[in-house]
Amino acid sequence: MINPELQQYVEREILPRYDHHDAAHRRDHVLTVIGQSLAIARQLRQQGVDIDEDMAYAIAAYHDTGLCEGRDHHHEVSARIIRQDMELRRWFSPEQIEVMAQAAHDHRASSGHAPRTLYGRIVAEADRVIVPETIVRRTIQYGLDHYPTLDREQHYERTVQHLREKYGEGGYLRLWFDDSPNAARLTRLRQLIASPAQLRPLFDRLFAELK
Repeated sequence: MINPELQQYVEREILPRYDHHDAAHRRDHVLTVIGQSLAIARQLRQQGVDIDEDMAYAIAAYHDTGLCEGRDHHHEVSARIIRQDMELRRWFSPEQIEVMAQAAHDHRASSGHAPRTLYGRIVAEADRVIVPETIVRRTIQYGLDHYPTLDREQHYERTVQHLREKYGEGGYLRLWFDDSPNAARLTRLRQLIASPAQLRPLFDRLFAELK
């Protein structure tokens, strides 16, 4: 069970920050990552791994706070926010806070290195919300927010390019747990990416809903 005081602080001071992010990274996203992080942490505890659920919870809550300064370095900014938040010292030691900051820094899918700690692997895995329709929707949302001058065909081309680069065979996304349910989801997503006959109608429907 998460420390109630920590949870109250996060819900009051941290989660509202996501309301100002782009549509693909708002409160629904962080709540999903929190839920998946806790599910992974609890599964690991059942396997006998020593995991602090409060740490897993806080890392997930803070992991994208750095988007307030843009996407390119948001992981670094998120780590800085954790280190500088004096309130976290009410619940965590300096050593725990440093592990949490490293985990937030390492969560980014395009990072060139594996997460340094188990907590980094947990949040990185939890951040992989591999539900094909959700992935395509978030990609379109990001494109509409950041490239508003593109027309429909250009958005489609950008969407396909991003999906291939991140999720396709040889893409930069990595899964960190062999028994992750994301493995089967990633296979289904790759099948969708490889099939324009399936991907294009889905894109057209979601684009019409979001535009």
